[in-house]
Amino acid sequence: MSRLSPKLLIVEDDPGLQRQLRWAYEGYAISCAANREEAIALIRAEEPPVVTLDLGLPPDPDGTSEGFATLEEILRLRPDTKVIVASGHGARESMLKAIAAGAWDFYQKPIDIDALGLIVARAFHVHALETENRRLAERAEAGAVLGRMITGSPEMLKVTRTIERVAGADVSVMLLGASGTGKELLARGLHDASRRKGNFIAINCAAIPETLLESELFGHEKGAFTGAVKTTEGKIEQAHGGTLFLDEIGDVPLPLQVKLLRFLQERVIERVGGRKAIPVDTRIVCATHQNVDAMVAAGSFREDLYYRLAEIVIRIPSLAERPGDAGLLARHFLKKFAATMHGSARNFAPDALAAIDAWGWPGNVRELENRVKRAALMADGKSVTAADLDLEATTDAMPINLKAAREMADRKTIRHALARAEGNISGTARLLGISRPTLYDLMKAYDLQP
Repeated sequence: MSRLSPKLLIVEDDPGLQRQLRWAYEGYAISCAANREEAIALIRAEEPPVVTLDLGLPPDPDGTSEGFATLEEILRLRPDTKVIVASGHGARESMLKAIAAGAWDFYQKPIDIDALGLIVARAFHVHALETENRRLAERAEAGAVLGRMITGSPEMLKVTRTIERVAGADVSVMLLGASGTGKELLARGLHDASRRKGNFIAINCAAIPETLLESELFGHEKGAFTGAVKTTEGKIEQAHGGTLFLDEIGDVPLPLQVKLLRFLQERVIERVGGRKAIPVDTRIVCATHQNVDAMVAAGSFREDLYYRLAEIVIRIPSLAERPGDAGLLARHFLKKFAATMHGSARNFAPDALAAIDAWGWPGNVRELENRVKRAALMADGKSVTAADLDLEATTDAMPINLKAAREMADRKTIRHALARAEGNISGTARLLGISRPTLYDLMKAYDLQP
């Protein structure tokens, strides 16, 4: 057998069945283990992507306790391993318990070699896809444009493509969107995609008292006011050659708006208490959740400043306007918090995924992250439940026209299924209860991408 053949571990205490399975799976590099100790040793040494596991292992061959202990230890050592559990002991109860514990699939004894062979082949295929996805994600994280943005929705992908196009141009950009939609993350992505080599500096204008905001932005000279014991650069100077992100720009008071406008027009600043004009090459990206047009009409925001800041305006959709993204982000956050907080939960129960899809997310991505973080810490089992997330289902508003309602429901359901199956077409079709060709036809009709 070639060393390049896929590695399959068979955990089975019956020597006759071991020989039968070895013969049936001659296309794989097979290792066999008759008990938990041997299985774990082979997991450490060989790192097989797929394992078939008999739950009735010694010293409990007539029960399932040793098999479940082996399953738990395999997934603890190699969480991405696809473990296919086989048992004849209380099949339905064992099936539910195994899947809840993290098994990838389940098959009841007596074993049908052909059927189990299909399950094994599918497990290798899914593992290969997940490995490739992780490789691409790591490559994106290392340097691709907006690599830290996690999204699959057409609405958000349109935003990221717009940011990629304007990143290289020396124009001011205004990001408009509700709190928690990821405006600072997008601003940082814009800076990373630009040719600017200076710092990315972020400041929340609403979080700094009005009396201190001018000094924070423009800096101050020694002795300019009580407590100014030394000359200090402001955020605009610190971002020289780079990007300054002004979050909640709508909270900047009118007197300071005048000084900010002068900087944008002349590209020079004066520190508080200073008289020297200092040239600064800083790109401004700003954001707000407020209605800037209404503020301009009311006179609380200068119209000339608005046009200087809003050379390019990009509107960020809320999480509720990004079908499927809530599930993708929830998995990302759970993986992150499970690694850092040492919680027991590693996945979401079906009721949690349904609740995530149904919830309106008024707090957007920030609310989702906080709920998942709390659930990762408080969950008792291996799976996060809807109760752990403290979520209640909401009723979606549907159009009155029957055809439009059907199309809207189809589109939304397919997006959610794609998100749950992490873009895998076979898994999505299985969730929807349709064939792959039918799914491809629907995706083509609704212009959906995995």
